[in-house]
Amino acid sequence: MSDAWLSDEVVQRCGWLAAGFRRWTGRELMADLPHDPTALARALYDAPFVVVSHGTQADPIFWFANRTAQRLWEVDWATFIRMPSRQSVEAGEHDDRERLLARAKAHGYVDDYQGVRISASGRRFRIQNVVLWNLRNEHDQPAGQAATFADWTFL
Repeated sequence: MSDAWLSDEVVQRCGWLAAGFRRWTGRELMADLPHDPTALARALYDAPFVVVSHGTQADPIFWFANRTAQRLWEVDWATFIRMPSRQSVEAGEHDDRERLLARAKAHGYVDDYQGVRISASGRRFRIQNVVLWNLRNEHDQPAGQAATFADWTFL
């Protein structure tokens, strides 16, 4: 397996993930969160819950998808980080997803989302108790959004 997810850029952005989650929710993304940036990226990548994040493009592209997300969506790292985040959603769910992203953008985060997603093979699953939050870079500029959840059910 390639360690492309340990690039300097991804390691730096993983810091934004953890800081943003703490900023908006007042909680830590995971227990015993490492302070070392590389250890933090590794912990998020190996977490038993989903962590995904997309950038600020007009049609946002994923830049992070941990191992749990890759298994759930049945997509490897290289494919996931080239995928527009809208493609992780079933066609009928796009409007709901857009409302979710806008609500998080306006309020900093949401922690009450549920919806249906679809894997690369067409397997549908419901995600629940999703937290979606805004990311800010080291200059406090918008840097995308991230989501985490540990609850899903295959349909």
